[in-house]
Amino acid sequence: MRAFRGLSKRINLKCFWCLLFNRHNATDGVLLQIQQNESPNNKVRKTIQKKRPACSVVLHHFDQQYSEELGDLWPSARAVLLNPQSWQYGVMLNRFSTVTDITDSLLSLGFSSLLTQTTVSSLPHNGASTVSNSKYPEGQDTFSPHHISECSPEDFNLQPEVPFHALNQDPRSELDLSLHHSSLQCYVHPRRLRFPSQAHRDGLLKQYYLLNAASLLPVLALQVRDEERVLDLCSAPGGKAVAIMQSATPALLCCNEPDPHRRDWLSKTLESFLPRSLNNRVIVSAQDGRSFGDSETGFYDKVLVDAPCSNDKSWLYSSSEQRGEQRLKDRAGLPELQAQLLRSALSAVRRGGVVVYSTCTLSNSENGAVVETVLKDFPEAEVEDLWEEIATPLSKCFTFSSQAACGQMCTKAPPLLSNSTMSSHSHRLGILVVPQPDRTWGPMFLSRIRRK
Repeated sequence: MRAFRGLSKRINLKCFWCLLFNRHNATDGVLLQIQQNESPNNKVRKTIQKKRPACSVVLHHFDQQYSEELGDLWPSARAVLLNPQSWQYGVMLNRFSTVTDITDSLLSLGFSSLLTQTTVSSLPHNGASTVSNSKYPEGQDTFSPHHISECSPEDFNLQPEVPFHALNQDPRSELDLSLHHSSLQCYVHPRRLRFPSQAHRDGLLKQYYLLNAASLLPVLALQVRDEERVLDLCSAPGGKAVAIMQSATPALLCCNEPDPHRRDWLSKTLESFLPRSLNNRVIVSAQDGRSFGDSETGFYDKVLVDAPCSNDKSWLYSSSEQRGEQRLKDRAGLPELQAQLLRSALSAVRRGGVVVYSTCTLSNSENGAVVETVLKDFPEAEVEDLWEEIATPLSKCFTFSSQAACGQMCTKAPPLLSNSTMSSHSHRLGILVVPQPDRTWGPMFLSRIRRK
């Protein structure tokens, strides 16, 4: 069995597993070994994991573009992107599973809670854990007319680094949902310390989801409330859908993914985290996201558009120079697709509802420029300021930059005009999380738009 990333082979794995899942009295010794192996003076880690080479053609393109767009933030962001060993991982807990032991272990290892906890409404308990993804729930076919995936994906490990079945116990029993639960909970560590993964097992719920903590910000911006109708327009692999269900209990969450392979992944994720009692609330759709605005005009209260984008962290490590060149060519067509998806979302949301647009790229042409373009076609839509709501309270954990019209970037909160004049450089189109040393979260851009 491999040790999880961030620990050297010299760590006593048996002791470590005991700490995580049995809470033996070996905490101090394990923590000492973790601290020793994470020390700047310790070279063991560098000899264990081979550093992946970056794709030179992609890096050159990023240097040209982001030096101009990010200014002084780019050199440090570049250093983070070029050092995957420094990347941090958040641990999002699953409120539908028993997590007390996981919480205790996280706190013992120096993790801390990212978000303030609140209480959400309870759900009736309805038996074992599965999510319907093959048909509309009985009696709920008036929710939405589109087709539902009928996939039967093969069992596979979504995060295969350390299989959960290697453990000596199975703590993923489903909680009685008549109890009240805390809302979205995510734990982060100040250094690069990664928890082990949990493999998918039929009929059993996972306790937590490993993720880039910045990916939770679009869900926070969406502000989902109980009994709302929510559309996750580009849902795979499903992390944000799971986060939505940790935050509230919507009347309907439609998780849309047209690509069959990614839809299989999405279905498996939902099955791993959500109980059967939600099978009349969570559905999987296979529509082209660009058509929702026509087929379901004004139907949803909230829409999340986590758009396909040029994923900087992934693209930088393209398998070959040819692959990198092809990706950069494809990049030119992404803003038009993203704009089509955002237009569809704004048509699908009701008057007074909100759309959150997000990407995992630093590129202004896929971020603020897309929002600026689409708003010209929707005079009744207005960007809402996220700086005081999200950037200010989370600034100790994330490095934020504000993206304004015409691509202007700043790391402070400029005054926001009372109107939505798009020519004003003071009008923020969204906020951007820029990876920085010791806060390697991101990239993540998010913008919230309300239909007046």
